[in-house]
Amino acid sequence: MPPGPETTADAADGDTVGRPGGPSSRSPRPPGPPAQPEASDRPQADDEQPEADASDASDGPDACDAHPDAVSAAGATASRPGGPTRITRLVRLARREARRTALAVVAGLALTASFPPYDLWPLSFVAVGALALLTRGRTARQGAWTGFAFALPFFFFLLRWLHVVGYDAVFGLSVVEALFIALLGAGLAVTSRLPGWPLWGACLWVAQEWARDRTPFGGFPWGRLAFANTGSPFTPLAALGGAPLVTFAVALTGGLLACALVAAWHLRGAAGDRVRAVRAALPAVEAAALAAAVVLAGYAVPVPTKAVDTVDIAIVQGNVQNPGMNFLGRPMMILNNHVDATLALAKDIKAGRAKKPDLVIWPENSSDLDPFQYAEAYDRIEEAVRAVGVPVLVGALVDHPGKPGYVDNQGIVWDPVKGPGASYTKQHPVPFGEYVPFRQQLSKVITRLQRVPRDFHPGDHTGVLQIGPARLGDVICFEVAYDEIVHDTVMAGARALVVQTNNATYGRTGQPEQQLAMSRLRAVEHGRAVVTAATSGISAVVAPDGKVLHRSAEFTRDVITTSIPLRDEITVADRAGAAPEWALAMVGLLSCAAAIMIGRRGRPDEKGQQ
Repeated sequence: MPPGPETTADAADGDTVGRPGGPSSRSPRPPGPPAQPEASDRPQADDEQPEADASDASDGPDACDAHPDAVSAAGATASRPGGPTRITRLVRLARREARRTALAVVAGLALTASFPPYDLWPLSFVAVGALALLTRGRTARQGAWTGFAFALPFFFFLLRWLHVVGYDAVFGLSVVEALFIALLGAGLAVTSRLPGWPLWGACLWVAQEWARDRTPFGGFPWGRLAFANTGSPFTPLAALGGAPLVTFAVALTGGLLACALVAAWHLRGAAGDRVRAVRAALPAVEAAALAAAVVLAGYAVPVPTKAVDTVDIAIVQGNVQNPGMNFLGRPMMILNNHVDATLALAKDIKAGRAKKPDLVIWPENSSDLDPFQYAEAYDRIEEAVRAVGVPVLVGALVDHPGKPGYVDNQGIVWDPVKGPGASYTKQHPVPFGEYVPFRQQLSKVITRLQRVPRDFHPGDHTGVLQIGPARLGDVICFEVAYDEIVHDTVMAGARALVVQTNNATYGRTGQPEQQLAMSRLRAVEHGRAVVTAATSGISAVVAPDGKVLHRSAEFTRDVITTSIPLRDEITVADRAGAAPEWALAMVGLLSCAAAIMIGRRGRPDEKGQQ
């Protein structure tokens, strides 16, 4: 298990902080009777407090300013003969940190509740503020432990939909993701003594998401603060700087609220002195006012929705036999479900009960057999497409033409006259779900991985497809979570976005709602309508302003017919690309470097102490 945290005053490994006039800078005493040990030299009693709470960390009039001693760095010292053993010190540390760890766990659970399906978005910045307070004035290792204690329950309950694979998968992925938040906690602790610490903390949140979105195995962006705020006052900021700017605003709000609480705590020392009380209250008022301004800033951002043209579409949700890992049922069942639903739509059109669309969209894996290898599958798709009389975007798994044993996860434009045409192959297959890294070694240890018999091959181009009269951008399933893929698709000319997805494995677990929230953010970020087509739900239509216009129920057969806007205008976020994220992340990392340098410069020269 990770090592326990250590306090600034009494570190787990015997660390002490050298300060002028402190224990490490005393001059040798003349010979004589042994002096009584000072407080910092003697072992700490079990019932002693290791340090002041985070709320007591600021000494200056401005709670957002630095501690007078800046950022301190602990230097290791050897255990003294007769002193407490390492196990004893760890037990003491566990006792001292129990309350702080418990509060971090509660804050992490609060952050989970800010995400779908709960959607209590104000808890996102409340949880961020709580983590800022819990790491304020701590050492880097203490901050890392607090961050880990915060993140593990957060990810475990956020990703609980993975329990259909196994709770070991939920726990393993949660631990990996929590390690990034542990680094964030260390960074928050290090920068908490710098002036303007809420700003640096917000930049560090962006840096943490930047790293987590890219590594390992291409990253896993689930749990970004922006994805908890797809229907909040922060949402319009996505049109300016994408998901990273939304995350930054949420984290900055939480940090400023924490700053206001720290300043308010210092008001107790000004009781009875009106002048001191007013001066002490100003930082709290300023921080709270800035937090309110950040929350309301999104209302000043225009979210254009005016369309150049529209297109009539039909989304076919054919449904599956069973939820969970065995959703496929017998071969051809899922394909037949979508064919039958499309044939029913064709009958309604012929009878005048439904308007004929310009195109039809089927979800990911709507053909559970390769139509180019199985004539029966090909013929059934042909039957449905010719009956409805318009192009159909079909989702299918197709054998890779150049690499035997590999599969392409494709969206195929199927024309009623010309047959199959242009296609898009998923660029970002899911590790351990659609391909197995280190397959030869891991499959021997984790036999469950043998349920992924073949690896999916990544595509090499964006999903802009001409489907009837519309130029749409195809994004398959989890790809909607990745900034770069969606951005590149829009910049390649997509006038609206289509998310083909198969959530049958994770139905009724909250995962479909979490993925729909991502579609809502992408709509605002890129100023495009987003159509989600799912095998078993949730299929939906999202307007360019992020509002859900149509939404299907889960595990039902449904056909959604509607008109969506086609837009050519690109947003500021599209023009900026990844620049805001890189800039904010670099500021966060540089603030850590600056804090460490200031701490080292403030440390007394060890040679001068000898």
